[in-house]
Amino acid sequence: MSQPHATASPAAGPARIVDFERNVYCIGGLPIDAIDLDHAVAKVRHAAHSNERCVIATPNLNFLVSSQTDPAFRDSVIGSDLCLADGMPLVWIARLLKLPIPGRVAGSELFDRLMAQQGRPVTVFFFGGPPGAAGAACRALEERAGGLRCVGYEEVPYASVEALSADDVIERVNRSKAEFVIVALGARKGQAWIEQNRARLTAPVLCHLGAVINFAAGTVARAPRPLQALGLEWLWRIKEEPALWRRYASDGRVFLEMLRKRVLPYAWRLRFGARDTRLDPAALEVQREAARTCLLLRGAWTYDVLAPLRKACSAAAHDRTVLCIKLDEVTHGDSAFVAVLMLALGAGKGNVGLANPTAPVRRVLRDWGAEFLLETSPA
Repeated sequence: MSQPHATASPAAGPARIVDFERNVYCIGGLPIDAIDLDHAVAKVRHAAHSNERCVIATPNLNFLVSSQTDPAFRDSVIGSDLCLADGMPLVWIARLLKLPIPGRVAGSELFDRLMAQQGRPVTVFFFGGPPGAAGAACRALEERAGGLRCVGYEEVPYASVEALSADDVIERVNRSKAEFVIVALGARKGQAWIEQNRARLTAPVLCHLGAVINFAAGTVARAPRPLQALGLEWLWRIKEEPALWRRYASDGRVFLEMLRKRVLPYAWRLRFGARDTRLDPAALEVQREAARTCLLLRGAWTYDVLAPLRKACSAAAHDRTVLCIKLDEVTHGDSAFVAVLMLALGAGKGNVGLANPTAPVRRVLRDWGAEFLLETSPA
């Protein structure tokens, strides 16, 4: 669907508001929301129809592996408003480490469930995909009366993120008045494109769902449900797209190493290690001065006592103050605590620093794959 060349700058999209009340946990250095498919569908429909920004990331094993060596990619996931456990390996890790992730929420399942919804449809724009796929996907949606309605597509050439972010390109997407932009450029490139243009795109919901365009177009078949349930969808994907085997083999090696070095030792300690049941009570002191906020944390920080920290981080993000989180008296933390620190980092965009991490804090961050948080210097 071609549009005339536009010279005006694209309009600004919905304002970004970081939700520190999310039920989110750290797995392998990425935030993962404890949300099931039904609630994810409801959240997307609400955001689309109320024009509330919702940038969705769909972490799978490849996301986990890529984030280890690509800080910009990792930060784009941390900065998302909703992170779905798209890959079964993340669910397996969550179960081993006793995290309350209810199950896999695949991007393709999210799309299918949205398509099956009754009532006012969510309008969709397809951006990217193999030649011909976006147009075929759009026509397929037009032929099926459902909860998604295609209002445009852009079959983009192989080009840089900068070239694909030109004013006329963004204007064509915005002119469609889509509520949901589905991107298919490859995970790293797609995340980078969304990150670069999220403030300029007027669609409230943005997500990279690469394979979904192929599935909707009918050019690639979905794996049978028994294979999906067993976490063996990758075998089917290799059959459909043989070139993927190299990526899956490389990711699998990294995953096994992660299991050996981090996940299984921590799971062993959870089940058989000595437990200190006398955790120091969590305490928080807030110090404000001009455009700077310091949070002094003491004691043990676990999911059930995080409310004051969430509130303080939210206030700092709302006020756009420089935030320094002092950890020199923290004696313990869990995955949810690490996730809140990551949300603060994502909200601060360079204006957040961790100071004086104790040995227990360093160990917690190492266990959950979030050592990179130690690289943030106090502001």
